[in-house]
Amino acid sequence: MSSIPTALWLSVSPALHRFNRPLISKISQQHGLALWEYEQTPDEPITLDVALVLLHDYCKQLDHPVHLIGHGLSGWLGMIYAQRYPERVNSLTLLSVGANLGIDWQSHYYAMLKSLPCDRHTILTQIVYSLFGRQCPFKTELLIYILEQDLLSSPSPNTLIKQLSVTPEVISVPLFVLGSRDDMVVSSYQLNARKPWLKSGDVLWECQQGRHFFHYMKPQEVSEKVALFWESVSVESKRDNSSLLSRCQKF
Repeated sequence: MSSIPTALWLSVSPALHRFNRPLISKISQQHGLALWEYEQTPDEPITLDVALVLLHDYCKQLDHPVHLIGHGLSGWLGMIYAQRYPERVNSLTLLSVGANLGIDWQSHYYAMLKSLPCDRHTILTQIVYSLFGRQCPFKTELLIYILEQDLLSSPSPNTLIKQLSVTPEVISVPLFVLGSRDDMVVSSYQLNARKPWLKSGDVLWECQQGRHFFHYMKPQEVSEKVALFWESVSVESKRDNSSLLSRCQKF
């Protein structure tokens, strides 16, 4: 792996980062992948604005654009950044980010909390089954604890009072959108509803199964898809630079 980062993994949900590690390990074997993390403190407002500023401060220190990659809310942050600072982004890879950017596992949790006559633990148990399938009691309790930590530390703008609905925009950088057909959070419908915002060269891909954290369940398959996309972006960039140089020489 190169010591100079060519790609940046975004993580604004520290409690969920363990589910990113298998894919990060696979990608890092072939690419210079750096990890950028943000952990919200209890005193900060529930917003991505602070994370966006800190991310830009980091990217300004790099002397080259990078590939951004993120899952869920972290991918949403990457999309905002790519919209505002496309000159600093080679491409954007989104994992489990659908047509409604505001949908995450927490939006489902709060919707269930409002509509079902169940306590918090019962609802989180159902969320665990939806996200990971049926688990043994010990693992179920461990996953409930992880989700509770994410509720406390994630800057997700969804709350019990309001679940956001946010429409994406077309971005100028190459875009790769990945999801799983059995994801209960970002459904296949939600994922494919992004197609009107895809431009020529953008890619949308679904794996057969893996649920919301499909990149944790299928790191080898996902890493191969990401590597192919980044390679295609690099080839296209070299082709464009060569064409520009040729035109300049003719002039």
